Amino acid sequence: MDSKLQIISGQFRGRKLKLPPNARPTQNRARIALFNMLDAGILDWQEKLVVWDAFAGSGAFGLECLSRYANASVLFTDVAPTSIKTVRDNLAMLGVDARATTQQVDAIGAIAKCGANVNLVFLDPPYANAELGNAWVRKFEKVAQCGTVLIWEQEVGHAISPNTDEWTVLRDKTYGRARFLILRKI
Repeated sequence: MDSKLQIISGQFRGRKLKLPPNARPTQNRARIALFNMLDAGILDWQEKLVVWDAFAGSGAFGLECLSRYANASVLFTDVAPTSIKTVRDNLAMLGVDARATTQQVDAIGAIAKCGANVNLVFLDPPYANAELGNAWVRKFEKVAQCGTVLIWEQEVGHAISPNTDEWTVLRDKTYGRARFLILRKI
């Protein structure tokens, strides 16, 4: 599928990414703004980044991390076989397979195995099921390490607020129809 989705910065800047069928990718301008916020002091770039791109779709968030940060490794999960194939194709095209793991699994079911091992998460569940993201966050907050950063993309108009006993809201920004909550685990 021909796509305008591309890596926006780093080693693979400008490389076009494949998209799975029926994808709703986060627009390039929204990802630029999001990574600018992360680079402006939200993350500690001295520590190794262990990233989870839950509900990966094309894998654009995790691939951007692999392009920008040499100290990043990424876990990509998605329940759809076409999405996992697309992520694997994108990883192979960029030659970064060694720094990535792909799993065709339900993201909520993967929390028990993967949740405690990551320090940066991109959560972009289908807009059609807003409660799915909320259920994922409620389960993840039970295993997440203190200091873990969660970027939770939601559809404007179906926005859900996090449990502020578990999360500090670092940013709450809207870009078009997407709302990004950047949270840190307390």
